[in-house]
Amino acid sequence: MQIRFSPSMRSITISSTNGLLDLMKLKAAARHISYRTLFHTILILAFLLPFVFILTAVVTLEGVNKCSSLDCLGRRLGPRFLGRGGDYSMRLVRDLYKILDQVNSEEVPVGFKVPESFNELLSDIRNNQYDVKTFALKLKAMMENMDREVKRSRLAEQLHKHFAATAIPKGIYCLSLRLTDEYSSNAHARKQLPPPEMLPLLSDNSYHHFILATDNILAASVVVTSAVRSALKPEKIIFHVITDKKTYPGMHSWFALNPISPAIIEVKGVHQFDWLTRENVPVLEAMENHHGVRIHYHGNHLTGTNDGDNPRVFASKLQARSPKYISLLNHLRIYLPELFPNLNKVVFLDDDIVIQRDLSPLWDIDLHGKVNGAVETCKGEDGWVMSKRFRTYFNFSHPLIANNLDPNECAWAYGMNIFDLSAWRKTSIRETYHFWVKENLKSNLTLWKLGTLPPALIAFKGHVHPINPSWHMLGLGYQEKTNVNSVQKAAVIHYNGQCKPWLEIGYKHLQPFWTKYVNYSNDFIKNCHIIEPR
Repeated sequence: MQIRFSPSMRSITISSTNGLLDLMKLKAAARHISYRTLFHTILILAFLLPFVFILTAVVTLEGVNKCSSLDCLGRRLGPRFLGRGGDYSMRLVRDLYKILDQVNSEEVPVGFKVPESFNELLSDIRNNQYDVKTFALKLKAMMENMDREVKRSRLAEQLHKHFAATAIPKGIYCLSLRLTDEYSSNAHARKQLPPPEMLPLLSDNSYHHFILATDNILAASVVVTSAVRSALKPEKIIFHVITDKKTYPGMHSWFALNPISPAIIEVKGVHQFDWLTRENVPVLEAMENHHGVRIHYHGNHLTGTNDGDNPRVFASKLQARSPKYISLLNHLRIYLPELFPNLNKVVFLDDDIVIQRDLSPLWDIDLHGKVNGAVETCKGEDGWVMSKRFRTYFNFSHPLIANNLDPNECAWAYGMNIFDLSAWRKTSIRETYHFWVKENLKSNLTLWKLGTLPPALIAFKGHVHPINPSWHMLGLGYQEKTNVNSVQKAAVIHYNGQCKPWLEIGYKHLQPFWTKYVNYSNDFIKNCHIIEPR
């Protein structure tokens, strides 16, 4: 079967497939419009209709509302000649951006009513038929108000943490009192530490000598216990535990009644060191009597703060106001060569650390003539904990600091340090330390906020040998998101910061690394209601 149009489009012939017989011939009626034109029109529409259908389907799926305007028709059918002057939703967003940018440069009027919740905002708009600018202004006021509230809450949280961190927990205070009472009534609690026959070993440099200065008995027991349990040769360990006069009886009682064999423990009070006199440490008397220091510790801790303060910066300022920074125990490490004149190399430990690996290889590290082996704190995966340079600690707007220090110089960590006392005795580190502490007092604490690390960074400048960061992991007392896998691998973990593991504010997922070394079945600990966190 074949269909054939005449050239003039005035007749149509239908014939058989072999072309021999015409089955039907139709004659078209007279026309005013050319059939050729009509045919071409049909072909064009047949070509365009699928695209129109697809565009209409897409627009419908995108949720364009029904409307009868030419503009809506243009959005539905697509071609620009039907009125589509660009995407409507994009124009709406651009208009909104323009209004928000305008409102951003304006101040919220005084007394402007600010909704307290999103639901209240919607209800307010619905009831009052606000224009877009008023809506944007209310939104800005609402967000600014919420931002102030959040910052105020964070500052209050840091202040409460500061007070919690500087206070002595009831259980630890009880432990010290009970052990002090035991010292006065129990001869076993007063027995000599170490036994007389072991006294010569206290100056034997073939042993591994650790020095710990603290007034926290529970913390001291964790440091010593963790070191002994982690050691491959615990019989080579000697701990020199130094405490203040009031804590000495309780500290002595604890280690006398709870020996940690086979390690050797010596407990001494600062009052038992003949070298520690006011003449040899005049800087401490100056600090205690300095008016600025008293204001710093006993004044209003919120003075000079406002809602715009960064909570992290505020927390570091509060931590610098801890009373421990004017304690002789905290400054004691700068006098180690004089306090232990017969020792060549020691490891100094803070009381908020836990030892998880044998530390004997530390004595084999070649310090290349340097005095202090320490972990640098200016590089590492944790951008908060391991980003400390000199500019972190010092006020470089002060000419004395700007003219003597490099703000980009890498800082290092106190808390687990290898000290070569033989090399130290050939330097003027102690004198440099004293000089800069006095300069800070003269400048009314404007060189740096109080603390022992800033003057040590200056005093040990040029005398520090970096050691592998795996030896000492920091930040467990202020970085809640500390990587637990990294904690497990570190040789020494350090709870520096406010959230100590023995406090209620300690991070619960990091406390078990510390509490595993506390003997909660001990009678003194039980009677003081020191309970293992759950």
